[in-house]
Order: sequence, then C-alpha cells, then structure tokens
Amino acid sequence: MTTPDHDAASPAPTLPELRDRIDALDRELIAMLNRRARLAQEVGEIKKKEGSVVFRPEREAQVIDGLKQFNPGPLKNESVAPIWREIMSACRALETPTRVAYLGPAGTFSEEAALGFFGSSIVRVPCASIDEVFRNTSAGVADFGVVPVENSTEGMVARSLDIFLTTPLFIIGETSLFVRHNLLRRENALDGIEAVCAHPQALAQCHDWLSLHLPHAERRPVSSNAEGARLAAQDSRLAGIASARAASEYGVHVVAPAIQNDPHNRTRFAIVTDPHRHPAPKASGHDCTSLVVSVVNRPGAMYDILAPLKRHGVSMTRLESRPARSGQWEYYFFIDLQGHPEQPAVQTAMHELREACAFFKVLGAYPIDAH
Repeated sequence: MTTPDHDAASPAPTLPELRDRIDALDRELIAMLNRRARLAQEVGEIKKKEGSVVFRPEREAQVIDGLKQFNPGPLKNESVAPIWREIMSACRALETPTRVAYLGPAGTFSEEAALGFFGSSIVRVPCASIDEVFRNTSAGVADFGVVPVENSTEGMVARSLDIFLTTPLFIIGETSLFVRHNLLRRENALDGIEAVCAHPQALAQCHDWLSLHLPHAERRPVSSNAEGARLAAQDSRLAGIASARAASEYGVHVVAPAIQNDPHNRTRFAIVTDPHRHPAPKASGHDCTSLVVSVVNRPGAMYDILAPLKRHGVSMTRLESRPARSGQWEYYFFIDLQGHPEQPAVQTAMHELREACAFFKVLGAYPIDAH
C-alpha cells in the first residue's frame, strides 16, 4: 500500500508547490544519473583492459526487463524501455561513440528505428541503399547496421533477405516500429500533384489511398521515403510519402496523414554487425534464433524441416520462403525459432535440422522484448 505525499488532514498542495517538488526531484535525478555515468566510465575502463566490447544487447535487455518487473507504477512499462535506452546510450557514449548505419537520408523510418534501439547518443551513418548499409557495416565504417526485414502489410523485404544469404554480418537484435505514412508536399493541397515519390514498399503500403485520391499521379520509386520528401520539398508538382519527422526535416506540409492501407502497419528491423568485431549475444532468457535453410525439392522435404523442431519442443515463430533463382523451383526458407542455441533443446533441434538441409546458415541469435 502506497503512502500519499501529504497528510490527508492537511490541504492539498498547490500547483507551485507540486512544481517545486518536481524541480527538486529533477535535481536528484540528474545527480543520480551522473553517478550512474561515472560507474559506466569505470566499467568502460575495465572493458578496455579486457578488450571486451562496449555494447552488449543481452545485458541491456536484461536491465530493461528487470526494471519492468520492478516498476511499481504509475509509470507504464512501455515507457520504461525508451527512457532507459536513452540513459544507457548516453552512458555508452562516454566510453566510445557507437556508429550506426541505416537507410537515409535524415527522417527515414530506418533512422527512427536506429534511434529507438540505440538511443540518440550515437554517430549516425546514413546510407543511400540497403546494400550500402551492409557494405559500410562490413567495412567497419559503422559498428552496426539497421535494415528493414519485414512489414506487416507487404511481408518480407526482399533485398535484405537476398543479402543475408551471402553477407558475413549477423543479427544481434531487432526492433519493431509503427509506420505511419503521410502524404507530404510543398503546397498544402492535393491539386496539381503529378507524381508521388517514395520507397517501393511505401508505395505498395499506400496503394488503396493513392488509387482513390490520386489515381492519375505517377508512382515514382526512390531510394527512401525521406528522399521522396526531399524531392517534394524542391518541386511543387511532386509529393512524397514519409514520416512526420521527415516533414519537419524538409519543411513540407502533411497534406494527408496516415494514408497507409493498414492502420496498424509495422515494420521489423534487424540490427546487424560483423562477428569478427562484435561477439554474438549470449542467452538472455527471451531470445530469437534466425536461420535460412534450403532443402532438395522432393516429397516430404518440408516435413524434414519441421520434424526436428516438433520432436524437441522448439517453437517456430516465423517461416518465409524466397525463390533460390536456380531455375529448379527451389526455395530458401527464412525461419525464426523461439530460444537460443545455448539451450539444449534448441541446439539439438538445430543440429538435426542442419543434417536435413542442403543449405543451412544461422543469421543470428539475439534478445527480444519479453513484454
């Protein structure tokens, strides 16, 4: 049972008194945050001597999960994660700057996903394409890359999946973002729009609205939604589809908000890094293991994939197929398993699955949000 801040018999505090209390608490908070930062610096010195990495996604996931379980309220649990990610991001930056590559320019959903996962105290490395995100992360220009892998409306992002087949990078985390598409334009009107510029996925996700309201406008694919907003800011004949952040970034009007087909439209992003520079996350207790496999095209091949999972009680949370482009009607299967290879059941199931596959690659094992 909680105790109120004032005696029930005494008069309720006034607004100035409550503000004074908040100001006093804020001063306590900043002092405690600086104490935490100094401890983080000490941890950083130890890590330097040991040669260990600064960012450990499983450790940060465990910290946030523990705080959610401890949280007595009224602060909501969904508010805890972004607050503490910013705190940890600021403390991490005192040790070493974290360079993060993503599909740019400024104002993209990929940038928003990067900031949501790592916090704002990072060195931003905007890239012109998904391919460049992978290249820059592989080359060490960035420590981590953020790439879209799946949309709730349009399914898997084909280019990301194709690169995962050959890249040396692996997944160390994921984040999901609510995607609210807005029609942006220099003029605050729909009249005179000749073309709508956006990433092909965004154009597909807004197909219904565009067909109804701008049936004669060209749908022009560009490298990113933010690039579409930038082009719309330069030419009144063009409109873009992008976030409200992009509208603010490029000084254009939100002519029509939330034009996506699905009001609950979400995109999932993978966080990738080079395994030679960053170790794989250890089990956190709430993990996902991502694989890509292929099997010989014969009767019962799909059963051979599923049987080891059922036999060892391992849940498959996602299964997507992608043509192998061999001309033989063969497919790659992208699979997400619940759990981590450090768990015996997962390890045994993966071993048996590997034996049944013509191609088998672990894309990563990483912590996911438990709530």
